[in-house]
Amino acid sequence: MSDFSYQHARQDWGVDELVIRLRHLRLQSLETRQRRDKPPKLPSRKELQKILDGLSAVLFPNRLGLPDLNDEGIDYFVGHTLDTLLRELFKQIRRELVFVAVDDAYQQAVTITREFAKHLPEVRTLLDSDIQAAYEGDPAARSSDEVLVCYPGITAVIHHRLAHILHQLGAPLVARIISEIAHSATGIDIHPGARIGESFFIDHGTGVVIGETAVIGRHVRVYQAVTLGAKRFLKDDDGILVKGNARHPIVEDDVVIYAGATILGRITIGRGSTIGGNVWLTYSVPPGSNITQAHVRSELFRDGGGI
Repeated sequence: MSDFSYQHARQDWGVDELVIRLRHLRLQSLETRQRRDKPPKLPSRKELQKILDGLSAVLFPNRLGLPDLNDEGIDYFVGHTLDTLLRELFKQIRRELVFVAVDDAYQQAVTITREFAKHLPEVRTLLDSDIQAAYEGDPAARSSDEVLVCYPGITAVIHHRLAHILHQLGAPLVARIISEIAHSATGIDIHPGARIGESFFIDHGTGVVIGETAVIGRHVRVYQAVTLGAKRFLKDDDGILVKGNARHPIVEDDVVIYAGATILGRITIGRGSTIGGNVWLTYSVPPGSNITQAHVRSELFRDGGGI
């Protein structure tokens, strides 16, 4: 195609008109959100991905760090990498605080970043327990190293452990972006607000959903397509959804939840219980319960429901 023909075809696409219309819609949206004058930048998903990769390498330098690290160089690698990453994380946290118009965003971002750094040894300890739980809970796992580098559930949990701290410290948007990076990579959706105890194992993992106010105890194992969700969404007098209320399940210690189970509402799954595959559960169960599809159907018909 000649240059003339190419230019003619471009004019037929109506690009100039589209640019005008899109600019109008963009400015209208900014006006609605009161962001018309110099809208602040959001935290960068691309930069946070780099930070997460680096933090994983800092936490596990022998397995996720540089391939040629030796014993003498590990501490230098960890220190140098961590210093660089925390500077970059500070910038992303500051962006969030500026976006939501926090007073003295600079100093607040410094405080959050410092507090986050202090929690990294705790995160490493928790992750060691998660990796060990996966190794002990999966007969296909040949080593804890295999679990760390291969299992999507561990990738998601690494992201969550880091995101949860940021969520608690006052950077919920950065935390949510981190959780969505894991969601995209693994198919596992854990809200950073969820509280999860030690030795947590997600086997296979695709389709797992854990809501914002879920509370999970120690030594809990869940399989693919498990949902810990909300049963209903409360609205205020103006019809607007109420935010932040406790609406997701509490799962106590030593619970196993098999594939496809859906557990909804602020209910409690008692310690040591087993929830069978594809169960739909909206009521609390006592410790030591064994809930299967047949049991749920029996309860529904016995109480007059489902007829």
